[in-house]
Amino acid sequence: MTDDATSRDRRNRTALIAIAALFFGSMLVAGVLRFSGWQPQGSKSHGTLLDPPVDLREQPPALLDGQPYAWNPDARTWRILLAPPAACGEACAQASVDYDKVWRLMGRNADRLDVLWLCTDAACEVPPPLAQDRSLRRLAPDPSLRARLPDVDDADAGGFPVYLVDPNGFLMMRYPPGADVAGVRADIAKLLKLI
Repeated sequence: MTDDATSRDRRNRTALIAIAALFFGSMLVAGVLRFSGWQPQGSKSHGTLLDPPVDLREQPPALLDGQPYAWNPDARTWRILLAPPAACGEACAQASVDYDKVWRLMGRNADRLDVLWLCTDAACEVPPPLAQDRSLRRLAPDPSLRARLPDVDDADAGGFPVYLVDPNGFLMMRYPPGADVAGVRADIAKLLKLI
């Protein structure tokens, strides 16, 4: 073999090793990131994913006027479920402003989003501006439904928990009291694009 052929073989071998290192190195980095729990920013949700989801279809809620609230999965409607405590005052007023804004910011997808307000008594006053939204559905007081909501009584001065219900009637996510409404909106916007 000549020096030229040996040099060419060495270059080819070096190129093959570099390609293999690039391929297996990227797989190694991806594996380390996957098993360390890292997720890209775009795939993270702002709420807590409930595992397993709570099935609300078993006992459908009733509206304040006594009519049943149908889940109707064919309509592909997502729901924001607000379950305020009996006397929430300023927290209810702030939630009304925040979730009215979330609904309005959905734009053309707003028709695929209902806001459910779980009443604590028959009077069920919802503060404006949410009270005027056509997406608002006042649910009749239902202690059994309230008991099925994870950590529903985890209220503080900053608010109360908020839940996200999928089109089939499964409680999918929980947002803690005082959660950033922009995060709730971002999660809903992603979900509306998927389904």
